Amino acid sequence: MMWNSVGDFFAMGGYGLYVWGSYGVVAAWMALEPWLVTRRHALAVRALDELHADEQEFSSGGLV
Repeated sequence: MMWNSVGDFFAMGGYGLYVWGSYGVVAAWMALEPWLVTRRHALAVRALDELHADEQEFSSGGLV
């Protein structure tokens, strides 16, 4: 496909909103995903730490 101007390129033959919107959604998701993974990891570590602390308290006789 040939474009006569930059505007024609961004219009993508009438499909520009779909094409550039798709790129935008993917770029946003790729930027957000590392933060989400880090957050989920921190929550999992915190949950495991709490579980470990509960097990330690139970084995030391704190809970009867």
